[in-house]
Amino acid sequence: MMWVYVNGKFVPEAEATISVFDHGFLYGDGVYEAVRIYQGKPFLFDRHLARLRRSCDLIGLVHPVDDEAWWTILTEMVRRNCLSDAGIRLTISRGPGEIGIDPGLCHQPTVVVMAKVLSPYPTEMRERGVSLKVVSVRRNPLAAQSPHIKSLSFLNNILAKQEASQAGAFDALMLNMDGYVTECTTSNVFFVRHGQVYTPSAGCGILEGITREVIIELARTLGVSVKEGYYEVDAFLGADECFITNTGMEVMSVSRIDQNVIGTGKSGPLAHQLWKAFQDNLGRYLGPSLLETPR
Repeated sequence: MMWVYVNGKFVPEAEATISVFDHGFLYGDGVYEAVRIYQGKPFLFDRHLARLRRSCDLIGLVHPVDDEAWWTILTEMVRRNCLSDAGIRLTISRGPGEIGIDPGLCHQPTVVVMAKVLSPYPTEMRERGVSLKVVSVRRNPLAAQSPHIKSLSFLNNILAKQEASQAGAFDALMLNMDGYVTECTTSNVFFVRHGQVYTPSAGCGILEGITREVIIELARTLGVSVKEGYYEVDAFLGADECFITNTGMEVMSVSRIDQNVIGTGKSGPLAHQLWKAFQDNLGRYLGPSLLETPR
């Protein structure tokens, strides 16, 4: 049994419920963050909280929990569930209200925090890499919905994932309305050519992942040039390597896009070097242990 935090209290998962009138449920009106826990220590939790506040601000949602209270909730979540390596999801919805899309109908946000035990990805998967499918579903344009909002409204990405899964691919590679590569459904994407790393810029309409930020920092520390820009699919197909990043995978090589083999068709050396650098430097990105020491 897992304990779940719902609106100020911890309850067993079977009792973790919200109102059917909650606008997060009815309209996807809300935001979230996913936080990684390593051996009881949160990964860059302050950056996640800053992004959560930004998401709230961008949709005009009052942020209902201060930073110290979040730390208290996270500590209790980890301790109650005896977690060591886990993913924690923080969700804030507009809250319950009458049916209708007017945010003014809701007077109190809903806050839910839940946990999931995480296991390392298989070594074999890391060695062989994963496949991507260039899908027909386009990334929401910037003028329609800001990519800086980590929104509960995920249907765009779900449809892309569905298309990729039906084609037997690990994930979808999504383009924007201008035909430039943006990201995958839950990860950022990079390619390597002649020892230089390239990744779509924020202007393409991506959500700038926190792991993405770390990998860019580590690459530059290693003396590897990283260029952010606008790239068409052909740039990825002709790359020496390709890899994706997110909280759960950290760094994962891409061996195939559609029917095209990327590089050697398995994990690339620079992707492996960056993943190793991530592992070697992980301690500097972790907060205090939630299992042992008070905040």
